[in-house]
Amino acid sequence: MINISLANSEHQALVQGYLDAFSSSDLETLEEAAPQLTLSALVDGRGMACPMPLLKTKVVLRSVQPSESVYILATDPNSQTDLAAFCQQAGLEMVLSTTTTEGSADGSEKLDTIFHLIITKTNGN
Repeated sequence: MINISLANSEHQALVQGYLDAFSSSDLETLEEAAPQLTLSALVDGRGMACPMPLLKTKVVLRSVQPSESVYILATDPNSQTDLAAFCQQAGLEMVLSTTTTEGSADGSEKLDTIFHLIITKTNGN
C-alpha cells in the first residue's frame, strides 16, 4: 500500500498522477519492494542539470524520518546513475527506478524522458 503524505496538495496530485500512470509491472515491483510505503517528500528535478536533483534530494532527506520515502522526478539521465550511487554509498534503499515519456497530446512537442525514483531512508542515515 502506498501512502502519499505530502504537505503540498499540488505535489500530492502530481505524484498520484504519475503513480496512476505506472505500468502494472512497475507497480508490482514497487509493491514487492515495499508493501508499506509512505511518500513524505517530493523532489521535482525536471529540467535541472545534474547534480541539482541529487543535491536537492540530499537536503530533503535531512527532514525525512527513517522508513519514510522521497519521490524524485528528473529529466537528466545522469541523475539516475548519481542517485543510485548515492543510495549505495549512504545505505539508503532505492525502492523504484523507472522511466516514462511525456510530451504534448498532439505530438507538437518533443517527448521528454522522465526518471522516477523512490528512495527510502533507512535507520541510521
